[in-house]
Amino acid sequence: MHMLIDCSNCRRTLNLPPGATTISCAICHAITHVAEPRSIPAPHFYYNNINHSTPQHLPPASHYVPYSGSVPWAPAPPNSQGRKKAVICGISYKGSQFELKGCLNDAKCMKYLLMNRFGFPEQSILMLTEEEANPSRRPTKKNIRMALHWLVLDCQAGDSLVFHYSGHGSQQEDENGDEVDGLDETILPMDFEQEGMILDDEINDTIVRPLPRGAKLHAIVDACHSGTVLDLPYLCKMTASGQYKWEDHRPKNGQNKGTSGGEVFCFSGCDDNQTSADTVALSKVTSTGAMTFSFIQAVEEGQASTYGILLNSMKATIRHTNVLDGAGRVTSLLALLLNGRTVLQGLKQEPQLTASEPFDVYTKPFSL
Repeated sequence: MHMLIDCSNCRRTLNLPPGATTISCAICHAITHVAEPRSIPAPHFYYNNINHSTPQHLPPASHYVPYSGSVPWAPAPPNSQGRKKAVICGISYKGSQFELKGCLNDAKCMKYLLMNRFGFPEQSILMLTEEEANPSRRPTKKNIRMALHWLVLDCQAGDSLVFHYSGHGSQQEDENGDEVDGLDETILPMDFEQEGMILDDEINDTIVRPLPRGAKLHAIVDACHSGTVLDLPYLCKMTASGQYKWEDHRPKNGQNKGTSGGEVFCFSGCDDNQTSADTVALSKVTSTGAMTFSFIQAVEEGQASTYGILLNSMKATIRHTNVLDGAGRVTSLLALLLNGRTVLQGLKQEPQLTASEPFDVYTKPFSL
């Protein structure tokens, strides 16, 4: 069976014979080398707190029922049906008063997970971090916009897309009447003080609205005020016992926030009125985002067979993690969030799930 690849020079589609590792383009005569996507080593703390015991039984559920332009610097995904593409954005705001410690770790762990658990080719994963030597791959507002545009470029049925963001999130006054609470959710690029934030309206327009039938997009957003950061129409409200209901968040002004037929799911760090935490409590050795770590741990422990089991596991991990508070006393991560870094707001962190359409979260299989 022939495999379709792109010429390394002119980008024309070539038919690679079975077993071949190189091919010459009949048009430009360039030689294209082909190899299996290489694995990457796991970050040294990746498995540190993973418990591979049998997953706990979860209770049965109670059912209630853009930016445009070319992106010349982005990697080219394999030109075949059922492509996998990802944008991973980790922003530490290094050297500023807003500096975060765990976001780069989150980005590295998510790349490892996508490649080694879900088969994403490395050349189809676009990393935006402050570590990148190429200035076009640093997480500025312009580059994040271009990356989101690239993510859905030429998307077709069978494609699986992922957007992971770890960084600051915020809110600002809604100006077009599409928010129930009157506030737009935002993500903050590394240059947000100069260039401004990216609104949920723009994220929805760029990567949600264009998604065609048969394609799917998963967003994993580890940031404050991120519950509805993709502006998706439905929010899954789940209790500690695993019962859930879908809330209808479609704008009262009638604006369409759905897709062009595709499926979109967003796991976010907390509700819109909550904050998310950087913590050492989960990895035990270095800072990570609580939500990103709990997401990866659920996958690694086999607690991600369905969306409901995954969300329930994430919530339980954060709720039951024991940490030392400032006085050296053992407390829960949730209590630390209530009494520590979020004391001014008096908030807590509960991971959320939003979607383009409501569904049975305990029967729909999860996969990226």
